[in-house]
Amino acid sequence: MTNNTPRMPVATRLRNNFLAGLIICAPIAITIWLTWTFIHWSDSWVRPYIPARWNPESYLNFAIPGFGLLIAVVLITVVGFLGKNLIGQSIVRFGESIVQRMPLVRTIYRSVKQIFETVLKEQANSFKKVGLIEYPGPGLWALVFIATDAKGEIASKFNAMGQDMVAVFLPPTPVPTAGFLVFVPREKIVMLDMSPEDAAKFLISGGLVAPEHMHAGPKQKHLARPKPVAVSKAD
Repeated sequence: MTNNTPRMPVATRLRNNFLAGLIICAPIAITIWLTWTFIHWSDSWVRPYIPARWNPESYLNFAIPGFGLLIAVVLITVVGFLGKNLIGQSIVRFGESIVQRMPLVRTIYRSVKQIFETVLKEQANSFKKVGLIEYPGPGLWALVFIATDAKGEIASKFNAMGQDMVAVFLPPTPVPTAGFLVFVPREKIVMLDMSPEDAAKFLISGGLVAPEHMHAGPKQKHLARPKPVAVSKAD
């Protein structure tokens, strides 16, 4: 008795081999290309401002990729170090006082500075959690990144209405860099255990790349309220 297994056509085998090779080569090639492009972009911005006597390319017959990026990182670090002491803070305040006198420039400067301060100071808590909300209607669920609690005037308006709201970022698929800022009641957010990196992969792949998860039970987790800070009264 012979076992006659159907033989795969040559064209099908070639196609499968090509797709397997594409899966291996494409991520590597794209990563190298993006890294190389970023290095050259950084060099093109920094290299023209480097004095010729300090530029090793003036003494060599070839370019050094990444030298401009290295100089930029060193300068930013030095500026940060100097800006922490008293003299550096005085210089920064003097420069900001000049910028504050420029009508259009001061608006741009304030906005950009506030964005960077908010992102860098709250990076330990912001966008570190992932959840689900009912969107765009009941019974339909969307993946969101938890940003922060409602603050300022927005928080006061919600508090007056007796609502505890949380700001979440609702990204689209397959480009999660653009999206919507939505305020959602805290109890309406179902928290997930997946990391923001896994959530980004899930969005970019259109739901094809789902992170593995061990089933821990049917109980749903909601975003916990921040614990109030106890204040002791002085006797």
